[in-house]
Amino acid sequence: MSALSDQLVSIATLVYLLAMISHAVEYALGNSRARAVVAPARELVGAAVGASTVEVTVGPAGDGLATNGIATDGRSASDLADGSSALGGAVVDPATSGRADRTARRAELGGRIAVGLTAAAAALHLAALVTRGLAADRMPWGNMYEFVLTVSFIGVAAWLTVLVKWPFLRRLGLFLTLVMVLLVATAELVLYTPIVPLVPALNSYWFIVHVSTIVFASGLFLLGVVPAAAYLMRAGYENGKRSFPYTLAKRLPAAAGLERLTFVLHAFSFPIFTFAVIAGAIWAEAAWGRPWGWDPKETWAFISWVVYAGYLHARATPSVRRNTATWLAILGFLTVLMNLFGVNIFFEGLHSYGGL
Repeated sequence: MSALSDQLVSIATLVYLLAMISHAVEYALGNSRARAVVAPARELVGAAVGASTVEVTVGPAGDGLATNGIATDGRSASDLADGSSALGGAVVDPATSGRADRTARRAELGGRIAVGLTAAAAALHLAALVTRGLAADRMPWGNMYEFVLTVSFIGVAAWLTVLVKWPFLRRLGLFLTLVMVLLVATAELVLYTPIVPLVPALNSYWFIVHVSTIVFASGLFLLGVVPAAAYLMRAGYENGKRSFPYTLAKRLPAAAGLERLTFVLHAFSFPIFTFAVIAGAIWAEAAWGRPWGWDPKETWAFISWVVYAGYLHARATPSVRRNTATWLAILGFLTVLMNLFGVNIFFEGLHSYGGL
């Protein structure tokens, strides 16, 4: 079972990579616009005699049409035109329009394939965790390798759930699958640990209660940082910034939608994280005779809690700019990474179960 789990992790990493490539194809082709000439425009009452041709811009399949300045895929109406005017532009021949339509269909196909590959990779990812748990005869959360695999799976599972509700966010998949490739490959190549029994302190039913909630909240924080970073880039692009990395956001949904998704994910995960910290304190009281001892991992969990609480407070305060609040969300995830990697690698304490 252990060897099978290792093989499934390797295959899942490869499939995540293929999904990322497919998303990149959609991202690269998805800016095509088919132009058609609509014959003669309607005359306004009192307008001069003689109709003129009107050039309209049609988005590729799946992009959606602009409604009240906002596209159904979350982009602004100005982005649908890619900076060109929808009225009075140069007339483009049908051949050009046909090529753009074909390119748009290829982009749509690339996006659908990417989502399918991501779902397949997630299934392989889950199978790797299940077989690892069966081989170890316990929940697969006993060391950094297993923890990172579980957190990353929660992140991708939450992403697929988000896509079911808001499919127009699909282009964020490029950044999400990039994160998945990096995390799962790092777990396999750097953090891998052979299966060993749990240390005595972890043999408790609190292991399930505390670690499962920490894993779930961390996975949602992992997903939440993706639209947070995308929002900062997209907001800069919408404000006229055309330098790197803002140009990466050219094809992303509108900044307002990304910011809203960031808030929803963090507002959902923060209470779960709070419960996990409280459960950890109760477990510490039972295991070590004290609920809190400023152990390095406890300290960084508290730092993460304070930063995320600060983000939610800033987000609910009208006088605080959305950009400022979003930076707090990103800072919060950096503290989570510090707690996961930095504490296990560079510090020693009662929570030193990294397995490296």
